[in-house]
Amino acid sequence: MERLLDILDGIGSPRVVLAGDFMLDEYVHGDVERISQEAPIPVLRVTKRDNRAGGAGNAATAIAALGGRVECVGVVGSDPPAENILKRLAAAGAGTAGLVALPDRPTTIKTRYVGLAQHKNPHQILRVDEEVTTPLPAETAQKLIDAVAAALNGGSILAFQDHNKGVLTDATAQAMIAAARRCGANIIADPAPGAGAERYRGATLLTPNRHEAALLSGVTITDEASCRTAAQKIIERTDAQAVVITLDVQGSYLATAEGGRLIPTLPRAVADGAGAGDAVTAMLSVALGGGCEPEAAVELANLAGGLEVERFGVVPVTRDEIRDELRSRIGLRRSKIMDRGRLVLEVERIRRTGGRVVFTNGCFDLLHMGHVNYLQQARECGTCLIVAINSDASVRRLKGPSRPVIGQDERARMLASLECVDFVTIFEEDTPEALLEMLRPEVLIKGGSTDIIVGQAFVEGYGGTVRRLDLVAGMSTTDIINRIVETH
Repeated sequence: MERLLDILDGIGSPRVVLAGDFMLDEYVHGDVERISQEAPIPVLRVTKRDNRAGGAGNAATAIAALGGRVECVGVVGSDPPAENILKRLAAAGAGTAGLVALPDRPTTIKTRYVGLAQHKNPHQILRVDEEVTTPLPAETAQKLIDAVAAALNGGSILAFQDHNKGVLTDATAQAMIAAARRCGANIIADPAPGAGAERYRGATLLTPNRHEAALLSGVTITDEASCRTAAQKIIERTDAQAVVITLDVQGSYLATAEGGRLIPTLPRAVADGAGAGDAVTAMLSVALGGGCEPEAAVELANLAGGLEVERFGVVPVTRDEIRDELRSRIGLRRSKIMDRGRLVLEVERIRRTGGRVVFTNGCFDLLHMGHVNYLQQARECGTCLIVAINSDASVRRLKGPSRPVIGQDERARMLASLECVDFVTIFEEDTPEALLEMLRPEVLIKGGSTDIIVGQAFVEGYGGTVRRLDLVAGMSTTDIINRIVETH
């Protein structure tokens, strides 16, 4: 594991040109509390809606989260869902110049209806797809081929995320592979179920799952021997240099023309299998693009896929999370200090297991036993305590140019060293209102001069705006925000 840590730190920020089917994933969440009187079906009482870039968009955001520089090539419609995708990809740091907008072809949308039984344990109960899957017009296909050629250079990876939506036909994929080979770039293909071997001929690496590998090879995979046979047939039929067959809880099988071996993974508590293949392809693209050897790249990809299945829905795995996982396996403690993006993921993980999130904040400039006692009491109000501290600039605005006495990094490390503190984050604003909106803690705690104010914090309505904070002390939301900057 120490070897993988060194490899991970040396990968850098490789360039990945990602071609495939970009779509919008919508989630409609609600509670299932009864069966319909009209038919034997569950009734979903909607409580929340959200969406994210899906299909190849999942892989793009995953590559960016892992530290890669990704350029997207594909098509979207000229419609609001396309605008949503472009906005989300840009926010993730992905390049979108290679996405062609088509006025007569709507953006593909996958809507998943997710029910909660007794307000917990989310499960998909229905998926509705809106899509056009016919091959693209020749003129559009040529634009995509030209976009790939323009984006590639010798140090790039060309990655295919194929969902059989008409973007990557046999001819288009072969033209892109030829362009990549002329540039000296490697090609990683995540094949679509049912696509023929000819589509991916000449790729450097194919990453089918068990089912896709069986379709490509004609071999039913039941054990390591059949996996070896399937991998060799895929190599023969596609002229690929290597194949990685993902095998769920068993790990991945890495094969070249010379032979192969199973690379196992640790068992995981699976919340949702969606996005695991995207995470694997993304990690392989970034690792191989960064000069990593194939076997180590597969080990890192196993970690990425494993972390992904522990989450409900597709939430990109970051390089820091993989680093924390490796550190924990060699007995090193993971860092408690997190930016708000990673903190949101941790909060989601805690809630999936029925946890109760407690939030408090302050400057904590000169940490003393009063603070420690206060934080210990706060931790007893839930299963996880988040401490948000004002940045140095924020403290100066609030308390004057002579403060803080202790810098923000040292303050964060001191708080993180306390056993009662689970996570520490630094915020630049004068108040943590934006953090409250993002994290939606079950409990908000503020320390007064003689007591601790404990409140139930929750969000009403869609959009993530804090509407109400019911406090034991009867404080209004305005009072809370006004007092949120007080020193504990």
